[in-house]
Amino acid sequence: MSEYIKRLIAEGEHQLLDFKFEISDTRKIARSLVAFANTDGGRLLVGVKDNGVIVGVRSAEEAYMVETAAHLYTKPEVCFTTQNYKVDGKSVVEVIVEPSAQKPHYVPEKENKKTAYVRVNDENKIANKVIIKVWERQAQPKGVYLKYTDAEKRVLTYVEENGEITFSKAARIGAVSTSKTENILANFIAIGILEPIFEDQIVKYQIRTTGNFTF
Repeated sequence: MSEYIKRLIAEGEHQLLDFKFEISDTRKIARSLVAFANTDGGRLLVGVKDNGVIVGVRSAEEAYMVETAAHLYTKPEVCFTTQNYKVDGKSVVEVIVEPSAQKPHYVPEKENKKTAYVRVNDENKIANKVIIKVWERQAQPKGVYLKYTDAEKRVLTYVEENGEITFSKAARIGAVSTSKTENILANFIAIGILEPIFEDQIVKYQIRTTGNFTF
């Protein structure tokens, strides 16, 4: 079974795989759990450095801290399973998270704030209000109702002509409020017309392709 872990490590970190050298901050672990649950699911290998070097977990206490992280710092609590492996005499813990039907999951942060995360390539990104509204719409049993007004038309035409649009540009082009802009973009994403593209600290929106970001 150690060959299984080595094959995973050889893939490197990506959308469905994250490495953790150690568990010293349960809130950071919670962010990875939430990001996986809110996106496509994934695996967390504890006892592996970012460069793929196996260092092993220091004690059984580290594995227990994953459970603590989920219980204390994921709301609703993220479900997961774990498996322990011995690889070249060192212990590696595999944490498996399935995509959730209860999204969005949040991490309680300081000052009573809560933050939702998504997994994008090999990073955990903050989910903005547009993405949170997408999840809300997808949870509606009657589906998404889209009213195609002049504002929607102007935003979509701009994306078709320019390839992408930022939130601030969408608000200006649509000539509508922040809340209305969130609704326009969320509706277009929920029905599969647009998709969010994460670039550093900016989220842009483009016509949906096969992409690597799914909800």
